[in-house]
Amino acid sequence: MVARKTVCLRRLGGDRGGELRAGRFFANPKVTAARIVEGWSDLTGAAAAGRHVLAIQDTTEVKFPTTAQRRRGLGPVKKGNTYGVVAHAMIAVDAESHACLGLVGGDVRTRDGLVTEHHRDRPLSARESRRWTDTAERAKAVLAQAAMVTVVADRESDIYPAWASVPRAGFHLLSRAMVDRRLVDGGTLFSAAERFTVAGTRTIELPARQPDRAARTATVEMRFGAVEICRPRDERDRDLPKTVRLRLVDVREVAPPEGVEPLHWRLLTTHDVADAAKAWEIVGWYQARWVVEQLFRVTKSQGLRLEDSQLASADRLVKLAATAIKAACIDIQLVQERDGKHLLPASTVFTEPEIETLEALVPTLEGATERQKNPHPVRSLAWAGWAIGRLGGWNCYYKPPGPITFRRGMEQFYAIHRGRMLGLQLE
Repeated sequence: MVARKTVCLRRLGGDRGGELRAGRFFANPKVTAARIVEGWSDLTGAAAAGRHVLAIQDTTEVKFPTTAQRRRGLGPVKKGNTYGVVAHAMIAVDAESHACLGLVGGDVRTRDGLVTEHHRDRPLSARESRRWTDTAERAKAVLAQAAMVTVVADRESDIYPAWASVPRAGFHLLSRAMVDRRLVDGGTLFSAAERFTVAGTRTIELPARQPDRAARTATVEMRFGAVEICRPRDERDRDLPKTVRLRLVDVREVAPPEGVEPLHWRLLTTHDVADAAKAWEIVGWYQARWVVEQLFRVTKSQGLRLEDSQLASADRLVKLAATAIKAACIDIQLVQERDGKHLLPASTVFTEPEIETLEALVPTLEGATERQKNPHPVRSLAWAGWAIGRLGGWNCYYKPPGPITFRRGMEQFYAIHRGRMLGLQLE
């Protein structure tokens, strides 16, 4: 998928025999989505070692074309009026450089049907919202070598059990608030921000969001302060602490363009926020959440076009989606690191045998001039990306290699690597 930028089995296989092999793989009952997701993080833990990691999580719904006669076993998505797969993913990003370090974990599945019982009447274990706490808890093992972890998410993750049970020393939460919670002092969360004094004003860049938001610059005021939220009265788990102390960073747009909804972020975090500099840092970490949205875009409309798949069963589509998310993450890493500014190791993407193949290839790809020498540290991801770009036809001049060049290069590389591994087996 990384090499050919597609999820189409015919194009993945290359010929009829390859298409059948790919089909048998996804049809095999021993191949499960859970095992594929488990493998997402194989290289991420080492890449995160010693770093402050933003563990950014979000959910996307992948809709597939169906008819009344051909539901393909898919469950409802998009408020129940279409059918598809629900994919939840957590991606690791360096807090300082925003370099993508790889996937951490998640879940890919199809719904059995619409739930009619209100979520307040069900324990957390029976709610979809448990994905926010389950994925965060699994991240503790995957990112154990990180210096610090901050789990970042949008409003859906604002559930009391997460604030009350997930954080620990060196493992923090940062989320946009959705619920106007009761505070210990008798007030409410949203009204508390109104009492905070303005701590600074800045302009921030807002990326485009399809289909209705163009990229723009927003001028915002920032306020911050401490709050202590109360356990909801309808919380079923009475073992959770009665209160949790958090920090609120309130960011609101001033003088928005006419006809545009003004930006307003109420950011809750377990980090200490002692001054304005720290509060702006919190805002910057939340803005890095764009990386997980990019991951889903590359998986769907702007890359692999997962939603065009014609696989006939939900079981195969779930496994295909789990594989596509991993491929999309690798694609982001390769394009992001082509200039070497993040200093990531090649092992972030490539296995040790693949790196050994790259070591043998690089001297054959270098030319006589200085511009045609690989300028990056050996075994860095940028060094590997330089080789992939050369295999894809890049001449080391003009602009850096783009997605099409990388696609061609990855096809060439994997063909060479397979040949090398076959040769080693025959020796």
